[in-house]
Amino acid sequence: MANFKVVVSDPKDALAYQLDVKEAEANALIGKSIGDVVEGTPLGLPGYQIKITGGSDGSGFVMRPDLPGPKRTRILVAEGVGYFPKKEGQRRRKMMRGREIATDIVQINAKIVEHGEKSVKALLGLETEESEEAAEATAE
Repeated sequence: MANFKVVVSDPKDALAYQLDVKEAEANALIGKSIGDVVEGTPLGLPGYQIKITGGSDGSGFVMRPDLPGPKRTRILVAEGVGYFPKKEGQRRRKMMRGREIATDIVQINAKIVEHGEKSVKALLGLETEESEEAAEATAE
């Protein structure tokens, strides 16, 4: 069975949340690609739309959005994800992973593109009742 660490960024609050996704919920992400928008329900965020932005496998090889499939491949790169040249025009052959999520991916990076009714903190159980009451009091 697949297990993923999903790092979900919330651009509205400028925060990131790390979620452990296991078993059936993780299987819902297998086969998705970088750039796909998925429902947030398997991640515990019902009503949210999440866009997959990247990830890496257990050895640390990054997923690249311009490589098809889930396999690792050695490619010649001049710029982009996973390579920052020290000189102008410098190229290098590096091992990279394709854009499709497979069982050997360990971390998936994502961002929220559409928010639901409840806040992310409330859905993940990070917000206490006292802080909710304080937020409501300041809003009035």
